[in-house]
Amino acid sequence: MARLYLFAEGQTEQTFADTVLAPHLASHAVYLQGSVLIAHARKKQRIHRGGGRRYLPMRNDVLRFTAQEKGRDVFFTSMIDLYAIHGDFPGLDDAEKLRHDPYQRVEQLENAWGQDIADPRFIPFIQLHEFEAYLFTEPEEFRLFYPGAGRQISRLRDIADSHESPELIDDGPNTAPSKRIIGEFPDYQRAKRTVGPQVGELIGVQAIRVKCPHFDRWLSTLENLTEQHLA
Repeated sequence: MARLYLFAEGQTEQTFADTVLAPHLASHAVYLQGSVLIAHARKKQRIHRGGGRRYLPMRNDVLRFTAQEKGRDVFFTSMIDLYAIHGDFPGLDDAEKLRHDPYQRVEQLENAWGQDIADPRFIPFIQLHEFEAYLFTEPEEFRLFYPGAGRQISRLRDIADSHESPELIDDGPNTAPSKRIIGEFPDYQRAKRTVGPQVGELIGVQAIRVKCPHFDRWLSTLENLTEQHLA
């Protein structure tokens, strides 16, 4: 077996990890020890978590955990957004040259993050472009929360169908996945922490991974952590 800590950018990712990823990974003998909101500041000896984007507090948070947990069976990963990533993130300048290829761009940033942490047990994952992209895998599942919203769901489906993958829905300030969902369902702005993970659960990880190759590669890596530990 392997134990896993996950650093979540916000409560939406944290809930999705606890309710959807944890039982899935447990079937592969990988046990989520806890999903924690990643640090965004340290003030007056208190660590403030969630919602922040500055890199140094995140880096220090990961390093604290890796220093406390030395076991070879313990691994660490993350769920943070590429959308609006902070300017102090390592490798950002080189990654910006790859904007024409979002997959290469995000992998460049993940590699730079992994090199900076310098612990092979850390598996950095940056979402293309944010969690809400996964909900475009099957917009129909919004109907449970917004009954009678056929036209809005149809428009979300048209957006999904116009992209090779939901992960390629762009990161513009008004056109990022969450902004498009809020454009159809303004209530989602307030309810995203509960509605987002539940829609993701209705869709399921298998459907998401079929349409989201970056998510699929990350999930496959996590599924194989027990074999990696025993190798």
